Amino acid sequence: MASQELDNAQRATTSSGGAPGSQAEPEGVNSSVYQPIDGSQDYQKTGLQTLGAIQILNGAMILALGVFLGSLQYLTHLFRHFFFFTFYTGYPMWGAVFFVSSGTLSVAAGRKPTRVLMQNSFGMNIASATIALVGIVFLSINLAVNIQSIKSCPSSKSPDLCIYMGSSSNGLVSLMLILTLLELCITISVSTMWCKANCCDFREAISSTPSSVE
Repeated sequence: MASQELDNAQRATTSSGGAPGSQAEPEGVNSSVYQPIDGSQDYQKTGLQTLGAIQILNGAMILALGVFLGSLQYLTHLFRHFFFFTFYTGYPMWGAVFFVSSGTLSVAAGRKPTRVLMQNSFGMNIASATIALVGIVFLSINLAVNIQSIKSCPSSKSPDLCIYMGSSSNGLVSLMLILTLLELCITISVSTMWCKANCCDFREAISSTPSSVE
């Protein structure tokens, strides 16, 4: 009888001691499912800061080119012409604001990769990619029509001025198009980096959860 009671007591102790451990382990796994960029991924932090700085520079240069394009019109006292179509759309202004904002968030996320900053940076880069696509359409239309407009300059009242304005506009618009294409590539790179650093780690943690619980 004494030995049977001792065995029962040991079984009860084992079952009561194992239950909390089996319940506490999944909680530890769940709490580490989302892992932001940490100290072991310094190359990703540096990449975000570098790409963010290029985005800020891109936005500033597009804004400066837009100002030059607008100043060119007012300095020559010309009427509204399709040479300045991109300036009339306002793309050099609101496009630059989006690019500088996304670059600033990318730099901040690289310095302090918290969940909120990473998500905000990802969302702003998606918005900037959309703006860059719209800008590419505007700039391409501007260039295509400029070429046709320059061909008709000899029949205008001041052909020399028309050719000068068309050539200058083509140069500024072409530079903006190159910078916009670069911005699109950067936003895609930042978004891809965010997905690799967070979504992929999230899936790996989810797939390893059942084995951890067992």
